[in-house]
Amino acid sequence: MIYLDNAATSWPKPEQVYRTLSSFARRAGANPGRGAHRMALEAARAIVGVRADLASLLGVEQPERIVFTRNATEALNLALFGSVKPGDHVIVSDVEHNAVMRPLKVLKDRGVAVTTVRTDDHGRIEPDLVQRALRPNTRLIALTYASNVLGTIQPVAEVGRIAREAGVAFLVDAAQAVGELPIDLRTLPVDLMAFSGHKGLLGPTGTGGLYIGPGQNPEPLIYGGTGSRSEVDYQPEFLPDRYESGTLNSVGLAGLGAGVRFLLKKKVQEVRRHTLALTQRLLDGLAGIAGVTVYGPEEAAERVALVSFNVGYLPSTDGAYLLDRGYGIACRGGLHCAPAAHRKLGSLALGGAIRFSPGIFTTAEEIDQAVEAVAKLARECRTD
Repeated sequence: MIYLDNAATSWPKPEQVYRTLSSFARRAGANPGRGAHRMALEAARAIVGVRADLASLLGVEQPERIVFTRNATEALNLALFGSVKPGDHVIVSDVEHNAVMRPLKVLKDRGVAVTTVRTDDHGRIEPDLVQRALRPNTRLIALTYASNVLGTIQPVAEVGRIAREAGVAFLVDAAQAVGELPIDLRTLPVDLMAFSGHKGLLGPTGTGGLYIGPGQNPEPLIYGGTGSRSEVDYQPEFLPDRYESGTLNSVGLAGLGAGVRFLLKKKVQEVRRHTLALTQRLLDGLAGIAGVTVYGPEEAAERVALVSFNVGYLPSTDGAYLLDRGYGIACRGGLHCAPAAHRKLGSLALGGAIRFSPGIFTTAEEIDQAVEAVAKLARECRTD
């Protein structure tokens, strides 16, 4: 099988991730922070270690500002529902994931004003348009770091500077960027950043988090036991406990830590060089196939490692199915939980698009085989 669905979840994981998941579950699978026995303490130390390793990877000077969640969607919900109230105004792009668009729909129904800024043909937002959309009551700007449909890398630093100058919080959905692009939150003007653990960070599913920058204090989504200040009726105010009620996925987070340490050793810059070359090879190959429509920037440097396309008038899910069954290629067809992006592209009629997303373990030979498979599929569609 050729696995080209890393934008959904990375596979395979580094071998040390599998080893850590097994050994941790057997050795230290107790409840972290909920006891003084050695297993509970070891589990708690592991969580602290993962937080510190993530802080090193992302340039976060205070590790406690990284709050663990089940996924990027939960992190985005925490940031949105916790930061915005009726009467506030939010600015968003027209290529956002449903993890942003659906919460904003609920907030809009509750009295929050939302301005959707149009992006260009490749899904890139123009910072000046964000500037013009600002209002006196603008509370938040929400923007994906990179589109999960077009791959387009957004001008995050420029939009962040606009937000800082206006005194507006800036929320970034970095699900497709963390582990793929070098990120340093010491210099990047981002106030809140959601990320998943199972994509570029190479960890297991059920892991993710939210970076909460200085001056930000969103209301928690969940209240309850934190293993700290249990004698107090109210939720603790200090980080990360304020946002981590209930038992954490300690086994999953231990696996995430192994993935992060793999990246710290290998360096994200090296991952980027590898996936950049594969993405350009994929773009060049698909561009030469008659009947194939490729979406997003033509240059790999302007996108993360994913390429969405369609083959003639073939429904995208049918195309993904045929590539899997006929050629052994695991890829994603459909709307990618981002109908706003497909509405912009005009690909809703085809049920979305086929998405190829290489990863750190993908080879150039696999890319060539995948391109040849698409070429054969395109010829079959023309024959039919």
